[in-house]
Amino acid sequence: MAIGVYLTFRILDLADMTAEGSFPLGGAIATMCIIKGINPILATIAAFVGGLIAGLVTGILNTKLRIPSLLAGIITMTGLYSITSRVMQNAANVSLLGKDTVFTIAQNWGLSRNNAVIAMGLIIALLVILLLVVFFKTEIGLAMRATGDNPQMSAANGIKTQGMKILGYMISNGCIALSGGLLAQNNGFADLNSGVGTLVIGLASIIIAEVLIRNLPIGGRLLTLVVGAIIYRLILALVFQMNVEPSDAKLASALVLVVCLTLPNFHLPHNLKGGKQNARSTKN
Repeated sequence: MAIGVYLTFRILDLADMTAEGSFPLGGAIATMCIIKGINPILATIAAFVGGLIAGLVTGILNTKLRIPSLLAGIITMTGLYSITSRVMQNAANVSLLGKDTVFTIAQNWGLSRNNAVIAMGLIIALLVILLLVVFFKTEIGLAMRATGDNPQMSAANGIKTQGMKILGYMISNGCIALSGGLLAQNNGFADLNSGVGTLVIGLASIIIAEVLIRNLPIGGRLLTLVVGAIIYRLILALVFQMNVEPSDAKLASALVLVVCLTLPNFHLPHNLKGGKQNARSTKN
């Protein structure tokens, strides 16, 4: 999920709120496909495709209809709530009790439940990272990175910047929906409201990764995003072990996010790219 947020926020320098809609959409698609008897791996791929379509919609709103990126994401996110509800047949959550998932497939290798989750999670994360590293070394991938760095110069050099942005939105939300599908299978159910806070969590993971190690090539940065997401979850787990009342859980999470998001002010001297685009998004 952090990788998906990184693609728009850092690579394309765009503020995209679609994540909070594509994440539960991925969970809903994967869950309903599995319930219908579809292979869990194919169901997970279907979740990714659903995210691609969600990103396509946001990209068209932003580039073709000239709606600012932030507003385009909010519009798509709002519409995806109803679509996700329809996919889940108007239920708030749908259970996968007794159904096979990608993690039970890993358990068939002789692994325990926890080890199966870790193993499958690492395999999928490394596969996604490998594919993205290869992609960003291609002509299209380099054009996408150039579009994020300097869209005016890229357009002057013949790069179709609108197409690159649309493709970036699609890949980003595909990755986010993929993570939503995996989380639903891990939890054993899909939740209509599981996308709440997704974007902020992804940004916190990015900030932690950038505080840990700066100036990395794309492959190294994507790997540190995985580490950053793990560290963020560990911090939350430690906070919740400090006798935090259930009613204060959201407040504790908010405080952790504040700390994570303010770290760059003390450790990173360079400006954050995503903030610049957010500031001028109303001019797009």
